[in-house]
Amino acid sequence: MEFLVRAENRLPLDTPEEESLRLRKAERARAQELRDAGILERLWRVPGRNAWVGLFEVPDATTLHDALTSLPLFPWLDVSIEPLATHPQEL
Repeated sequence: MEFLVRAENRLPLDTPEEESLRLRKAERARAQELRDAGILERLWRVPGRNAWVGLFEVPDATTLHDALTSLPLFPWLDVSIEPLATHPQEL
């Protein structure tokens, strides 16, 4: 199944810079692992916001949940998820 995931990072502004950098580095590494596993198909940033949009391909919603909760920044992400279905006109 494919899912369109929108997330905005709500990490508190008063987070120490060192911790923020550590979390962002860990987030990039985990995202790369999800890409390598074929779970994270595409990733876009949202200009002007601390947000991203990703296309995930997983067997079920539980696997998506596990992938998202494995992100180091997950506790501070405001996430919305849209399951996608093939359009009848898709060849």
